Amino acid sequence: MLTKRQNLLETIHGGKPDRYVNQYEAFAMLFNNPHSMHDPAPEYGKPPVKNAWGITKVWPEGTPGAFPIHDEEHIVCKDITKWRETVHAPRLDYSDAEWEPFIKEAEKIDRNEYFVTQFIAPGIFEQCHYLQEIQNALINFYEEPEYTQELIDYLTEWELEYAEKICKYIKPDALFHHDDWGSQNSTFISPDMFEEFILPSYKKIYGYYKSHGVELIVHHSDSYAATLVPYMIDMGIDIWQGTMSSNNIPELIQKYGDKITIMGGIDSASVDRPDWTPELVEKEVRRVCEENGTKFFIPCITQGLGISTFPGVYETASEVIDKISKEKF
Repeated sequence: MLTKRQNLLETIHGGKPDRYVNQYEAFAMLFNNPHSMHDPAPEYGKPPVKNAWGITKVWPEGTPGAFPIHDEEHIVCKDITKWRETVHAPRLDYSDAEWEPFIKEAEKIDRNEYFVTQFIAPGIFEQCHYLQEIQNALINFYEEPEYTQELIDYLTEWELEYAEKICKYIKPDALFHHDDWGSQNSTFISPDMFEEFILPSYKKIYGYYKSHGVELIVHHSDSYAATLVPYMIDMGIDIWQGTMSSNNIPELIQKYGDKITIMGGIDSASVDRPDWTPELVEKEVRRVCEENGTKFFIPCITQGLGISTFPGVYETASEVIDKISKEKF
């Protein structure tokens, strides 16, 4: 029997997996390090908190994740032409001693069984609208492209410095990087604009990780983004996690499967809801597995971590995937 790590590699390389990769099972996710310990994050159902970038976020009950608060009082960057006055990157100059506990945590992981995986969120696009508010950010791509590019460059340089620290101390096998690029039915910006503003940053960031020992780039965008797949491949993404069914996944696998693996298909909105039942989850998981085959595809809820909003949904999906694996392999 292949290890979880070996089975994933067989799947994404079109080899001979002996079962489905079951959602996030191959990734030993690392969330904490000196920076994250100084970057407050909201807890589910708890009051808002301000993070290290000055962004105030809250995670309301019944929602899949935290969101920035964007009333007039809380928008960090109200005027993109003056972004330097309000946007201040958090420090990253932590000592070797401060990194030591997190190095030890990474060393405990069996790298034959799992990919030691560094979690990063938010990404470049998300950080732009977290700082400005989504409508303001999108308008500024059109009306203030020069200042928008300056802000993106600033965020990119900070991410590259962060990447240098992570690769030096943690030495991850994989990167799990969030950045939502669309809604359920469309991308937030056009493919041409994405190519101009976003692609160059990620070629630098993902290129750095790949050139410093990271084997896999897993990018989360639980959205429509089929028109961006060529750019995902160009920037070095190995697995697109969060792929919603609106992307016509069978077509993507047929067209791009030897270049990028699709991880998703089980739309969280379809199964992760208050009235969910085991029967509903099984029906959806079976549909997804039947439609998308066993290579270049990982069945997974589109949620950006191995959790669900409503208890039991994620675990039930995993049980069904195991059941289907025994039937198909």
